[in-house]
Amino acid sequence: MPLPNERAKVGLAAKTGNPKALLQNLMLKHPVAAKLLKGSQVKKLSFHPITLGGPITKNYSNGFLAVGDAASQVKPTTGGGVIFGLMCGQIAAETAFEATKRNDMSSGFLRKYQERCDEKLGFDFAVMLRIRRFLDSLSDKKINSILRVCNSLGLGKAMKDVDEIDFQGKLLLDMLTKPSAYATFAYLLLLYLSANP
Repeated sequence: MPLPNERAKVGLAAKTGNPKALLQNLMLKHPVAAKLLKGSQVKKLSFHPITLGGPITKNYSNGFLAVGDAASQVKPTTGGGVIFGLMCGQIAAETAFEATKRNDMSSGFLRKYQERCDEKLGFDFAVMLRIRRFLDSLSDKKINSILRVCNSLGLGKAMKDVDEIDFQGKLLLDMLTKPSAYATFAYLLLLYLSANP
């Protein structure tokens, strides 16, 4: 991610292995990244786990609401969670305000928070979890092959006008209206079905 003053953030995600060694390998040996980062200095290192398993099954209890990373309100596809965390934070604040007005902090009332989050984001989380399971079933070599095929089929051009990338379930539905994306989706569906009999 480019930053002002010739700086950048460089990162990766991994399920296994030493994150520091993997990051150094990316920066020093990757055919593209190594060239771009040649001569750069590392100013700060940061490592932390991110859950990609979708939201926790119960994000409320008596007098308690879990939000953001604590509730695993993180996109299973990318690990991003700022937008979803903010949305759920707003829902939590509205629910807490209602609970305070009613003087009812019971889990029975606070359950509305879970229901509202599910209503707002449930479809997108369900789609992203399926995508994550599919991606986890593939080798790096297969993922690279898929990216090459998607590029040759023009998926990048089909996505050029996409404004919203956070709601990936809705994004897939929107993409289905673009004729240039049909071949890509047919290819991915075939791969998905063969990987998930």
